[in-house]
Amino acid sequence: MRVHVVSDVHGRADALARAGDGADALVCLGDLILFVDYDDHAQGIFPDLFGAERAAELIALRTAKRFDEARAMSARLWATLDGDPREHIERRVRSQYETLFAAMPTPAFLTYGNVDLPRLWGDYLRPGIQVLDGQVAEIGGLRFGFVGGGLRTPYRTPYEISDEEYAAKVEAVGEVDVLCCHIPPAVPELLYDVVARRFERGSEATLAAIERTQPRYALFGHVHNPLYARTRIGRTECVNVGHFRGRGEPFVLEW
Repeated sequence: MRVHVVSDVHGRADALARAGDGADALVCLGDLILFVDYDDHAQGIFPDLFGAERAAELIALRTAKRFDEARAMSARLWATLDGDPREHIERRVRSQYETLFAAMPTPAFLTYGNVDLPRLWGDYLRPGIQVLDGQVAEIGGLRFGFVGGGLRTPYRTPYEISDEEYAAKVEAVGEVDVLCCHIPPAVPELLYDVVARRFERGSEATLAAIERTQPRYALFGHVHNPLYARTRIGRTECVNVGHFRGRGEPFVLEW
């Protein structure tokens, strides 16, 4: 059995269309949307609306953790648009989702990332694509558990939830062979992004579940340039499957 796993697609429909080549199934751990690209400031919804120079300013403020200034700058820019800013965002999000779900190989098992809008996904699903969040699917005789979204941060991305809600989803998954989450367990070396030079938030509930149940694998994304891409917790191999927008290649799981 061969399963390909991707995360942090961020608009890479071209590579996504090839991600299932040679695999029996595709697993996607979310973040399909590209709002702003920290590597290429001209790419994403924000620069489409306001230009690469403004995107670079936003990124600089966020990187410096000047979040109030970043929000104030964004508010000034949104105010220059006609109509509700949410309508401008949703229109562009829907355009990206239409392209990405059309490119998605099947069969595919998906969960949400922190920048995704779960309420929109149902409009783009088709046979062979299954979305799971706090749920389990059997793939090739193994139990795969899925936990989507991220925890609350100063970035206020669309699908951030409370620690309690996240922990409830981890508990609902229970004992599995492969635990698939968008964000990593709360292990510092897995959370530090060496390019952004900051720690992302990881899940204490996921870490506790791994220590307690010892799945074969814990797979995740979210941290684009991790200090460590993998480590072991007991018998569990913990793997950051990679920033798919940057790599363009899936992580391969075979058994």
